[in-house]
Amino acid sequence: MPFREINSKMVEATVLPGQRLFSQRGAMLAYKGEVSFTPNIQGGQGGIMSMIGRRVANEATPLMSVEGNGTVMFGHGGHHVHVINLTGGTLYVEADRLLAFEGTLQQGTMFMGSQGGVMGMVRGQVTGQGLFTTTLKGHGSVAVMAHGGVFEIPITPQRPVHVDPQAYVAHHGDVRNKLSAALGWRDMVGRGSGEAFQLELSGNGAVYVQASEEKL
Repeated sequence: MPFREINSKMVEATVLPGQRLFSQRGAMLAYKGEVSFTPNIQGGQGGIMSMIGRRVANEATPLMSVEGNGTVMFGHGGHHVHVINLTGGTLYVEADRLLAFEGTLQQGTMFMGSQGGVMGMVRGQVTGQGLFTTTLKGHGSVAVMAHGGVFEIPITPQRPVHVDPQAYVAHHGDVRNKLSAALGWRDMVGRGSGEAFQLELSGNGAVYVQASEEKL
């Protein structure tokens, strides 16, 4: 595992010869050793089609390719950082939440309308989260950013999880999402404004939720 949490807002990554990391541009705080940083125009391992998908959605998050032999400290904007370890599954995460991830992971782009039909598209318009979301698949580690820290909630077929969409960070597993209106729900329980919506996640997996309703 290349990422080590230094504190709640910083991680240290080990960079080895022949291996590669990707990070959000501007996220490098300091480094030791022989390490190079190169702008990555293809958006990680997803290739040109992933990049086109993000350009169409106007959601491209510039990445840096990190290679060499040394250690690098990452952090960004004073946001809390949480490390997620993938063992063959797929992580669905908003692009601007990504701080850094291993190059062993395959990056792609998923149109949210494919999960929950029209409601997937409504989610993007109403919550400010995109119509396209980033996918990271395979074996490796991911460092994500959030306000106020992150906690993981298991999702089981018998026990779906309802989340304030603005507190959603990421999810993994065989999970379907559905956005539904719940008039009065946020006024009584959450802290958002305007129409009340809740994101229902069902299936097998887990959802990562931040301890705040602020956007990055």
